[in-house]
Amino acid sequence: MKELNSILTAFAESQHNGEKSFLATVVNVQGSTYRQPGARMLITSTGEMVGTISGGCLENDILEHTHVSIADGKPIVVTYDTTAEEDIIWGFGLGCNGVVKILIEPLNSDNPLNPLAFINQCFRNQQPGIIATVISVEGTVNIQVGERLTLKLDHSINTDIQEAYLTNSLTKDARTCLQNQNSSFHKYQLELSKIDVFMEFIQPPPHLIIFGAGRDSVSVAEFAKALGWRVTIVDCRANEVSNQRFPMADEVMLTRREILHEQMCINNYIAAVVMTHNYLDDLEILKMLIPTNISYLGCLGSKKRIAKLLQDLSTQGVEYSQKGLQKLHAPVGIDIGADTPEAIALSIIAEIQAVLANRDGGFLKHRTEPINQPNPVREIEI
Repeated sequence: MKELNSILTAFAESQHNGEKSFLATVVNVQGSTYRQPGARMLITSTGEMVGTISGGCLENDILEHTHVSIADGKPIVVTYDTTAEEDIIWGFGLGCNGVVKILIEPLNSDNPLNPLAFINQCFRNQQPGIIATVISVEGTVNIQVGERLTLKLDHSINTDIQEAYLTNSLTKDARTCLQNQNSSFHKYQLELSKIDVFMEFIQPPPHLIIFGAGRDSVSVAEFAKALGWRVTIVDCRANEVSNQRFPMADEVMLTRREILHEQMCINNYIAAVVMTHNYLDDLEILKMLIPTNISYLGCLGSKKRIAKLLQDLSTQGVEYSQKGLQKLHAPVGIDIGADTPEAIALSIIAEIQAVLANRDGGFLKHRTEPINQPNPVREIEI
């Protein structure tokens, strides 16, 4: 997320300076590759490159393509096959043994289908969306590589694809991807042509709410911001010093536990860590959070303390399902032997990342499945 935020910032600066910009996006991979579909790199006319689409092997070649291959302003898709022996001759040396396809396109801030403008809207509104981009066209049809359709959470559609039959299918599939919250590849078999589309699920950066404004919360906030997450600090002591202690936070809320439930709006895009070091504050916060559909809930403290919190909540008549308890991570963090504020913060952030990615946080050397799960492919005749 931090990389994408840097790209959005760099694009805004390039437009302000009147510079021409190009966007390189990984749109398809086969086998093992360094970056997965959706990875992006911004290239400006001054030669500045922000983001990466490989381990550093392809970036200069992509830069050369912006000078030569798309002089007419039309998007292109470049394929790099690292499974072939020629890879050694080319000198890319990706060290992956896979195939990667990269879409390179000029950017126009006035274009409503500019992918960075759409992503920026999703981030600003804290809402997901779908970008469906044509990445391959075979046969005779009035469709070009780089044309796309976007879908917002309110199901509003924007597209420059003129063929209604394809637009209707894309709209249906985009809604499915938005509901399933995943990206996928789609192959559309038309009467006289074949169209490949990369349908990308755009998810806003995780919003981490840290309940507690102690010194140990600082490291948690710093790690989260280093990943490009949105961070809110909630201080139930209403201490003005918290504003100075957390300059990295997007928001610092000074409040009291008695009115906290009136000020918070929790949804399934929010992760929360409770680390107030105050038992009654923790009790009130957990009472508010456990019944919600929050994506992650962690609580600092020993197993004995957590058990007492849950017992007291039950005594107060708070009902929570087994599913609600499963999303409660307490004691919070993964087992890395953390014993300093920084190491504890690292274990907390690592656990949140694992949960949001639906991983168990174990050693990769013990993982039997691919490190990066391939996007599903759907073939559709229309």
